[in-house]
Amino acid sequence: MSIKAIVFDAYGTLYDVQSVADVTEDAFPGYGDIITQIWRIKQLEYSWLRSLMRRYQDFATATRDSLAYTLRCLGLQYDEATFSRIIDKYQHLALYPDALAALEAMKDKKLAILSNGSPDMLNALVRNSGLDRLLDATISVDAHKVFKPAPEAYTLIEEVLNVPPAEVLFISSNPWDACGA
Repeated sequence: MSIKAIVFDAYGTLYDVQSVADVTEDAFPGYGDIITQIWRIKQLEYSWLRSLMRRYQDFATATRDSLAYTLRCLGLQYDEATFSRIIDKYQHLALYPDALAALEAMKDKKLAILSNGSPDMLNALVRNSGLDRLLDATISVDAHKVFKPAPEAYTLIEEVLNVPPAEVLFISSNPWDACGA
């Protein structure tokens, strides 16, 4: 069988989640990198624990909750405008430098994203980066209310693209995707 669809993870694969550091550094000088690191670790922890406990809340909620935890943990005071400005960066993450050219080179296949991102934040990110013109689908795990690496999250690929798993190439920088897919 040949590959008919290429599906990418979004956060950490196509988009640099560490690119939020410019906004966190601007808001909290000297703390940008540590905020970004703790925030990402907690974001993943919250999503995985909520899946394991079957207490799903979307990724936007996990993202907000994990940022609030991080700022409290570091003893940093913030107002709602600062918090919102940092959260908004998740809809404007930087693409990795080779991502656009790579997708353009693969446009003879069905191209999609499968992500833990909630539909609103994921669709805004894809639109803001211009990838919407190259993708056949932007798939959020929100439809199954469980986060990757839960195996049922990956079944969304076949459901949405109508391509059997043997004909899908899934690309992710995250090791848990290799285990779950």
